[in-house]
Amino acid sequence: MRRVVNRPTRLRTLSTVASLCLALSACAGASSTNTLATVPSVDLARYAGTWHEIARLPMWFQRHCVDSKATYTVRADGAIGVHNECITDTGERDEVRGVATVVDRSTNARLRVVFDNFFARLLGSSREGNYWILALDPEYQTAMVGTADRRYLWILSRSRQLDEATYQGLVQQATQLGFAVSDLIRTRRSAASEKGRNHVPLSHTSAP
Repeated sequence: MRRVVNRPTRLRTLSTVASLCLALSACAGASSTNTLATVPSVDLARYAGTWHEIARLPMWFQRHCVDSKATYTVRADGAIGVHNECITDTGERDEVRGVATVVDRSTNARLRVVFDNFFARLLGSSREGNYWILALDPEYQTAMVGTADRRYLWILSRSRQLDEATYQGLVQQATQLGFAVSDLIRTRRSAASEKGRNHVPLSHTSAP
């Protein structure tokens, strides 16, 4: 049974999920267009599916999330459906849906995401965020996504855990790209999320 929460709590949770990007979400806007290298090409059909957040640069609205994931689906109109989920430090599950559109058709590596819920509509243009794919392995098992202003970053994996060597390699790449990796927060899996890991997953819609 879905728990009913009071209005202040509901607004807090809406603010939390509105900022997810897991990879996670990438709901953050970018105030800079400084050159930031992305991967040369992305097959969006292969990229679709579920991605688990392994680490992120701190985002105030995401402060309550301890386990986040994003599911992406390719829509008939060519856009990407996004479904972000987060287990909070109180064991609640927050979620938000959105739509991502490709900004750079030559690579499919730069997208813009708009989330659609009550809180997002209050934010107006702030509900739009950049989603730049900065790293993607050939098997589409790990990815790194960031914003052009280098304020926000997400390290993502198809699996819930990522081996240390791969993780450190992505951190090194992020350092070279100018991200403040000393502020990276690594995801810790909650007991609630571990308990639900064998549940049938919702259709993956990631991408901010």
